Order: sequence, then C-alpha cells, then structure tokens
Amino acid sequence: MRDITESGFPIKADYLNGEKSGVYPFTRGIYEQMYLKKPWTMRQYAGFGSAKESNERYLQLVAAGTGGLSVAFDLPTQMGYDSDAPQSLGEVGRVGVAIDSLVDMRELFDKIPLEKVSTSMTINAPAAILLLMYQIIAEERGISSQELQGTIQNDLLKEYISRGTYIYPPKQSLRLTTDIFEYCTKELPKWNSISVSGYHMAEAGANPVQEIAFTFANAIAYLDCAKERGLSIEDVASRMSFFFVSRTTVLEEVAKFRAARQIWAQIMKERFGATSERAMHLRFHTQTAGVQLTAQQPELNLVRVALQALAAVLGGTQSLHTNSFDEALGLPTEKAARLALRTQQVIANESDVAATVDALAGSAVIEAMTTEIATAAKDLIAKIDQMGGAVAGIEAGFQKSEIEKSAYRISQEIESGNRVVVGVNAFVEETSPYLPLEINPEIAKEQSTKLSKLRESRNQDEVSKALSELSKAAKGELNLLYPMKAALLANATLGEISDALRKEWGIYRATEIW
Repeated sequence: MRDITESGFPIKADYLNGEKSGVYPFTRGIYEQMYLKKPWTMRQYAGFGSAKESNERYLQLVAAGTGGLSVAFDLPTQMGYDSDAPQSLGEVGRVGVAIDSLVDMRELFDKIPLEKVSTSMTINAPAAILLLMYQIIAEERGISSQELQGTIQNDLLKEYISRGTYIYPPKQSLRLTTDIFEYCTKELPKWNSISVSGYHMAEAGANPVQEIAFTFANAIAYLDCAKERGLSIEDVASRMSFFFVSRTTVLEEVAKFRAARQIWAQIMKERFGATSERAMHLRFHTQTAGVQLTAQQPELNLVRVALQALAAVLGGTQSLHTNSFDEALGLPTEKAARLALRTQQVIANESDVAATVDALAGSAVIEAMTTEIATAAKDLIAKIDQMGGAVAGIEAGFQKSEIEKSAYRISQEIESGNRVVVGVNAFVEETSPYLPLEINPEIAKEQSTKLSKLRESRNQDEVSKALSELSKAAKGELNLLYPMKAALLANATLGEISDALRKEWGIYRATEIW
C-alpha cells in the first residue's frame, strides 16, 4: 500500500479537519484507520458442479491470494432438495455447487485451512444445515468452533421480496433464523449469524435508496425477533453483517455506503438502545453489480467491475467480491476468476485510494448525495414502520412492487437510449463467440451415486430416530440446531432434514399482488 505520492509527498491518514472516521455515526467509516493497516478482505464468490470441482477452484483462489471464500450453492441445495430428488432434475451443480451431505462438505473444503480463511456461504432456508456441516468438518480436523470465522446469509425476508428461494412460511423462517442467532452466540462466537442482503434486491431492480431502506427494515425485523427471544441485542447486532451491491455510478455508490453507515448507527442507538460501538457498526460485504454485466463485448465488463470495485473501496467496504467479466455468458473460467481477484489487488497495491481514510469526504457532491440518500432512506423505513414493519410490507407486496417499478423504469431507459449501456445500445459492434466454462453433464448422476452409497452404508435406524427428534423439536420451542446437528452426525442428508421441517411447517406459496 502506498504511503507517499509519486511527487514524493507523504500521504496523510486523513485530510479532513472535522468529523473523524471510527466515530459515531460512522459516516466516514467504522474504524479510525480503515485500510491503513489492513486492506479489505478480498473474497471471491465461487461454486459449481461437484464439491471436488469447486474445491479445485478454491485452492486456486487461495493460492492467488484471496483472504476469504464465498460459496455459491446450486438451486436444489438452496431449496433443500437432494440431488436425486425429482425437483432437482436439470439443476444439479448449475448455478453453484451441489451439497447433499457431510461427504460433499468434506470434499468441498479439502485442504482448505479453515482456521485461517473466512468463509461466507450464500444460503438461506437451509442455512442452519450448511453451517452445522461446516462446524462438523472443522471439529473433525480438531479446529475449535470458537475460532471459526465466516458468515451465512440466512436472510429469508429478502427471499420473499426479490429472489424466491424460500421454503417455509415467514413465521417459521424467522423462528429458524432466531435459533441460529442463539446457537452462534453460544457455540460460534466469531461467526456472523446473518448477512442481511440488499444485493439481491438491487439486482432485481431496487435503486440505492430502496436497497438500504428495505435491507434495514428487514434487519429491524430480525432484531425484534431476537429481542422477543430474550437474546442480547448487543450480541446479535455485533454478529450481524450486511451485503450490498456496487454499481458503476461511483459517486452515488460512495454516498450510499456513507449514508448507510450513518443510518444503521442511528437505528441501533435510538431504536434499540445499543451502547457498544461494535453493535452500531455497519459491517458489510460488497459485490460488484452482476446485473450491469453484458454479454455483448464482454471484455468491457473488466472496466465496469474495476469502477464498481473502486466505488466499494472508496465507500469503505469490509470485504469485496469482484465479478468475472464472462459471468453474463456462463460460469467464469479460471482465467476470468483470477483477473477479477487481480482487479482488487491492483486497486489495493497500485492506486492510492486506500492510503487515506474516506478520501472523498468534504467533496460537495459526495456530502450532498450522502445527505439526500440518508433522508430518503429514513423516510422509506418510516413508511414501512407505519405499515407494521417488514413482514407486513412483504405480505402486502409493497417492497416487491416498488422494486418492480424501479426495474421497469431502468429497462425503459435502456430501451429508449436515455440510459447508455456501451455495447448494448451504443457503440455496438460484432464480437466473436466466447466460450464460457461448461458444467460436467454427469454431475447429477455422480451425486446420485454418492447418495446411494451413503444411504447403504449408514445406520438407517439412527437416521430415522434423529429425524424424528428434529420433527418433535419443530413442533415445540427448542432450538432446532442441536437436533439438526445430531441428524447430520447420523449421516442424514440436507434434503431429509429439510423434508422433516417441510412436513411439520408446510411450504410458503406467494400471493401475487396485481
């Protein structure tokens, strides 16, 4: 990291004579020195095909210098189905890695130093199952659960708003989320028990104000549940992280991140009575905007991702994933994934943006935009409060409808040419075909074979007993993660555990609001 300019002048830690970074309401950053001692965590999102194939990519990323892994799971895993379930047909290993049991989890993290890397898992309804799998394989290696670091997304409310990979009704989903809060407090003190995501809402079309307002409304709902359970708000909030997008509109994105820190600190202090600074800190991961990547002239995405990454760093993110330039065409190739990581490394080591705290502070446009976004987001949160909170808004279809309106406006602007997208509606040219990474067509068959071997080798009576205990717990108020862990240790599969809960709780069917 640079500490001197090209002209030979020392770079000051902070150039603003006024509000400091690391001081409430943390507009300028949650830490006094931000990246001066340690850069953001360079976390790359990857997962495809089998656990073995994904493990090979993870080992490549670790060797290339990534400090954290972010796991993408396939749709059957996200929906709580085993790879050999009828519902999984045609989707096994396609948009992420297929994980059916502890067998797969062991393969996925083979030779990965779990005690050294931070692991994020993009999983929601089955989040508890995947977290427990991770804990079990770490314990098998003699690694203390007290030392494990990482994050599970575990944000079900945004699924009802923007993505749709939910399983259970909202009430039961919130119960499971709260169980995870409680379990992590006792068993995994360094683990982030939820990552409240604005990213997926932004990818669905939410504008920056909607992104942070809807995200914080969901976070408020989770904290209210924790409070009702009798959990310490300070403890839960200290392990709550957030997940935002970074677009190519650099100035507005920087202002968004600054406004978000300010708003969250105020929510924690004024609404929940938090006194510890860590509980007031908005700790967030950022991913560059996948929705802005284009299949036309895909090499241009390298420029887009660099701008998006720059905005995230200038905005003070704690960790960052940079998309590969070929993701609009398919799964990223090894070369494209490495280039995405190198983009962050160039910013960290060759630019001077991380050499000083909140480099854009004091800029008239940044300060004005920060205030405008903060004011508008607070107003939108207040509107959701008046409706009865995030869940009431979801049931009324409010957030979903607002995002759809925003998405429609963006599509109209692109179609009319009022919003220029280079290579799509301006500066168009013929491009040669690009060959993305292809998924092993035998993956579904291979997963089914592994499942058959597992079911033949395990003690079925132990599995049935463990699943029965889980069903009993689901009817009562016991923390579900303990019987879940027992079921996994008996070699129950992800699908079997999810089915046990489906049987007790049912599944959620969305009602379309027209």
